[in-house]
Amino acid sequence: MKIETKRFRVREGEKLDLAKRPTRVDKVYDSKSDYRKMLEKHVGELSDLQEVLYADDGAALLLIFQAMDAAGKDGAIRHVMSGVNPQGCAVYSFKTPSAEEHQHDFLWRTTRCLPERGRIGIFNRSYYEEVLVVRVHPEYLAGEGIADAALGKKSLWRDRYRSIVDFERHLHANGTRILKFFLHLSKEEQRRRFLARIDEPEKNWKFSIADIQERKHWDAYQEAYEDALAATSTDDAPWYVVPADDKENARLIVSQVIVETLKGMGLAYPVTTDERRQELLGIRRQLEAEEGGKG
Repeated sequence: MKIETKRFRVREGEKLDLAKRPTRVDKVYDSKSDYRKMLEKHVGELSDLQEVLYADDGAALLLIFQAMDAAGKDGAIRHVMSGVNPQGCAVYSFKTPSAEEHQHDFLWRTTRCLPERGRIGIFNRSYYEEVLVVRVHPEYLAGEGIADAALGKKSLWRDRYRSIVDFERHLHANGTRILKFFLHLSKEEQRRRFLARIDEPEKNWKFSIADIQERKHWDAYQEAYEDALAATSTDDAPWYVVPADDKENARLIVSQVIVETLKGMGLAYPVTTDERRQELLGIRRQLEAEEGGKG
């Protein structure tokens, strides 16, 4: 079944209304076995493309995942990237900033983790926390040394959106392609997943009282996401609003977007020059002679 990924993309300049974006769509797979086959195909393609990305060594790929709690970020990353060579891929999860990180600008701590050319970098949460969590909880700005007079100003968030867009434009111009995924979960599905984390002992570790506290700010988070995604989705660094009530569906959509992007990057294995070819043929003759000598 063909996955139309463009329908999930946030168009540049679009006024985003998450209430009108579905959290569940028709399945892109026919059955569980069909899902496994489709994911296996995507994973295989990603593995092959990542090898070419590494060999090409001319570009990098940055994947950013943002979502409300229990939306399935960890599972999406684990399943979609399961076939990628660990040497060519790194995952970073960003929690509460440290005292050292608060002494720098809000992009500093994530900038240090950007992928090198030839590699894939994955941010499980990212610098977008600074226009999401921090917007919902502006009191956190005090730890960043932001003046009290600026705390309530909307211009603060507009300035940060502009910084992010400029930053991502700079990365794109220097060879880093960026894909950003918002796993769009319904409040009811989050409730069900929280209950499962309580009822199933092996999932108890995933649940904390902080999760239920943040749930009280659901509407504020939706507004923060709407503004942030609309302000920072560009042709160079697009956002995808991925319906996440069906985890399997979400993983297939995410993996398809990544495969399509890598295929469109014009990657290729390095071309062997005539001089290099002659060198290799010389080495081959040496190896063949070595085998004959043993005989």
